[in-house]
Amino acid sequence: MRQRTAIVIGGGIGGLTAALALDRRGWSVTVLERTAGPAPASASGSRAQTALPARSGAGIGLAANAQRALDTLGLGDAVRAMAAWQGAGELRLPGGRRLARTDNAAAVRRFGGPVMVAHRAELLALLAGRLPDGALRTGAAAELVDPGEPGPGGRPARVRIAAAADRPTGTDGAIATGGTCATDGATATEEGAGVPAGADEELTADLVVGADGIHSTVRRAVFPGHPEPRYAGFTAWRFVVPAPDRPCTAHETWGPGGLWGTVPLPDGRIYAYATAAVPPGGRAADDERAELLRRFGTWHRPVPDLIAAADPATVLRNDVRTAAAPPPAFHRGRVALLGDAVHPMTPNLGQGGCQAIEDAVVLAQLAAPDADLATALAEFTRQRLPRTMDVVRRAERIGRLTTWRSRPACALRAVLMAATARLTPDLALRALDGIADWRPEGPTYAAGTRGTRTAAQPKEHE
Repeated sequence: MRQRTAIVIGGGIGGLTAALALDRRGWSVTVLERTAGPAPASASGSRAQTALPARSGAGIGLAANAQRALDTLGLGDAVRAMAAWQGAGELRLPGGRRLARTDNAAAVRRFGGPVMVAHRAELLALLAGRLPDGALRTGAAAELVDPGEPGPGGRPARVRIAAAADRPTGTDGAIATGGTCATDGATATEEGAGVPAGADEELTADLVVGADGIHSTVRRAVFPGHPEPRYAGFTAWRFVVPAPDRPCTAHETWGPGGLWGTVPLPDGRIYAYATAAVPPGGRAADDERAELLRRFGTWHRPVPDLIAAADPATVLRNDVRTAAAPPPAFHRGRVALLGDAVHPMTPNLGQGGCQAIEDAVVLAQLAAPDADLATALAEFTRQRLPRTMDVVRRAERIGRLTTWRSRPACALRAVLMAATARLTPDLALRALDGIADWRPEGPTYAAGTRGTRTAAQPKEHE
């Protein structure tokens, strides 16, 4: 039986996890990432894969559900080793008053694992470093041409890569593809196969995974009439600063029309984030650090200290968008959609990346080498659509609470939060019930039960 081929469009966390999971299931995988960047060292010490700097300048929360999904790929311990185990977390008001407190011991009791935070760039590098050499192609702006048709005699999916002047070329001026995707549904493209310089390149595959983010062109191609993600009512800032002179506790502070979050990373650096209810599309006239100082500079310490320590060039600002409506399905033809490409959500539950990781692992588990692809993709939609859209709705409800502006409303919110926290100490964790306790099929291992072993599981086709 010939080896099945898959193209993953998008090299973010969901796309790289899907590529790695499919590779472990015996698929020949190529990841096409629009962004170009410098190559980090892989697990073997080579520099065959590529970092994705445009999307990597912040932290990412990994709840127990995502950790267990990564366990199935043999990456759980490696991720736990790079991530910070948050010992305690606090919910505060801008003046510093503490409304609630929780700790990860409670998360372990409730969900079977802690909430951990990693630097996004380090997680991307870990995932990319476990892919086969040449599997990740950067600077490759891909579009879906034909979703294909699964089943006996069905046509393969087709993907076009736009011509790029900086695409690597061979000695004869032809573009070196470096890919492993089939050009006829059966035969893998040869390294350096002749694609004339300046010409578009077309690949075919048995499966295409659309993991190209909230502005997904793959989603638009398979569901052209589906509404675009809508503005959630607030924008977000994120940055990472060096370790401060004085350690600080992880906290989230809720104020009128916005919030601030402070999260220590494993190496002592601080990941900070903030949101504010403002019209979409805005940008500071000077710089975003100055905007943060105007909005949050009078809040309790260490908030103003962290803003002052930030490099203005590293402060990211993005409008927050969420799914406007459930999609018809998570698949069409030979195409599967995952992550923000199909269920964008607000960050208020810390589940955007976690749900993308779940998507990727479930897709690969269903798409066994001998599985009927049409049946596998239909089951993928059946399992993932209702779960992820429930998380979307729950995150959006919390996001709306953070946009309250009036003094009476904010005072009432604080009273209710404080009272609920006294009656239910694990208030912050209750929001993750039915989410963080998810378990994938296959063996997993809880943090701390397997020492520090990080060796990957063997591939099924080896």
